[in-house]
Amino acid sequence: MATATEPVTAEQAVSNEPPAGPENLLGIGAAAIHAGVSERALRYYQQLGLLVPACTTPGGLRRYSQEDLARVARIRELQTLLGFNLDEIAIVLRNEDRMAQICRTYRDERTSDEERRRLNRECLALQENLRVTVEAKRVALESFLADLDARIGRVKKLLAGPGTPAA
Repeated sequence: MATATEPVTAEQAVSNEPPAGPENLLGIGAAAIHAGVSERALRYYQQLGLLVPACTTPGGLRRYSQEDLARVARIRELQTLLGFNLDEIAIVLRNEDRMAQICRTYRDERTSDEERRRLNRECLALQENLRVTVEAKRVALESFLADLDARIGRVKKLLAGPGTPAA
């Protein structure tokens, strides 16, 4: 399994382990190590509503499932890959959770065709909103890169200026 310096991916957390049963639940220390985050981070994610441990013992100890570890991996992925802050991550996770609910309802044989169309419209709206969020992040990154390129260009001009040998 991963160490504190090698966090698991969402896919690894889900696929490399058997389904969570009472014997497969991890305490907060082991979960933090497997997820590559601190115990404090797990508590903070719970405080923000980003993560809910699979269960809590009668003594108040948190127990985490492989599904919980996959959610932590998703949080870290959204932070590192897309640069989302925790508020943005909360929105993404709520949308993903809702889309999972929509899929379950859609697949239920008792769901009417009319309800399926409504669910499809809701799913589309969620995905379009997520795309707007990601697009805004992309535009901000492009602006940052353009500014950085301009700074690099200015420094290169200074280095290539009169009396300075070209590098």
